[in-house]
Amino acid sequence: MRLLRALLDTNIVVSYLLKPHGTSPATRLVRAGLKGAFVVLLVERLIQELAAACRADAYLAERIPPYEVAAVTQLLANVAEMIPKVAWPSHGLCRDPQDEYLLAHALAGRADYLVTGDRGLLVLGQVGDLRIVTPHEFWDMLAQQSNPSPVEN
Repeated sequence: MRLLRALLDTNIVVSYLLKPHGTSPATRLVRAGLKGAFVVLLVERLIQELAAACRADAYLAERIPPYEVAAVTQLLANVAEMIPKVAWPSHGLCRDPQDEYLLAHALAGRADYLVTGDRGLLVLGQVGDLRIVTPHEFWDMLAQQSNPSPVEN
């Protein structure tokens, strides 16, 4: 069986960093990706965005030390397939033009799914063969593909 290919948005990794031992779908997905339950796709810009968000946002900066961001990004980089940098002309698909890079890289990386909590992306639903889903939806798809659960807690 072919493993699903997914690009996890920054907000998914931030959720994991806030509660790495929690049971939210976002946290379970990151753990599942680290264990090889699906192909994690990674973009250098996403790593930079994650580090910047955790420094710039006071709430996140208080709760997520830089060394934890570095450790998680290294763990992800160790298991992920890196998507090379691609140009992403703005097609006006996203409410936030800064999110266009996620679509471009997900498509270039042949992702099956872009997993996000961003409503501006979720409203798109699908772009070409790329489905844009919530962590809960993706977790359910993983669970359907594997029995037992994709991650042993």
